[in-house]
Amino acid sequence: MHSTGWPTIIASLMRRRHFMKGVIATLLLCLLATEPLAFAGIGSDVTMYVGGTENQIKEGAEGKSSERDEKNFIFQYKGGTLSIPYDQVNDLEYGQKAGRRLGLAIAVTPLALFSKKRKHFLSLGWKDEQDKQHAAVFELGKAIVRTTIVTLEARTGRKVEYEDDEARKSGMGGMP
Repeated sequence: MHSTGWPTIIASLMRRRHFMKGVIATLLLCLLATEPLAFAGIGSDVTMYVGGTENQIKEGAEGKSSERDEKNFIFQYKGGTLSIPYDQVNDLEYGQKAGRRLGLAIAVTPLALFSKKRKHFLSLGWKDEQDKQHAAVFELGKAIVRTTIVTLEARTGRKVEYEDDEARKSGMGGMP
């Protein structure tokens, strides 16, 4: 039998330990680098089509919404544009969904359980020239919620229906 001395065993363990520290550090860096992408919702100025009657738009299509056009609400996404005439809008509804960041808590820190991620949803209903009813649900980035709601109310002449008091506070900038 070949006998290995303590110095050799200790040196071997130190190399393995150093190697494992490097592997763990690399994995943590990769996790931290990809975490914002994995747990971030849409961007603060992005609009996402969640669903509705518009079959030409894929659910989850991200783009930009604009109320700058005086006659139409515009949603531009990769692959096209949805234009909704303000004078044909017959339903406006806004709501929020708050969820705990469970994935982030498991992956990085349990403190993430104490934070909430709010999603902002705008539902639009309108009739086309053939009197056919259409609907679309959009998720709005938090930076564009208030301006979108105020502009839609002004241009359509309709009031937004709020899902609850929390949505009303958020959509109106904290005003009652």
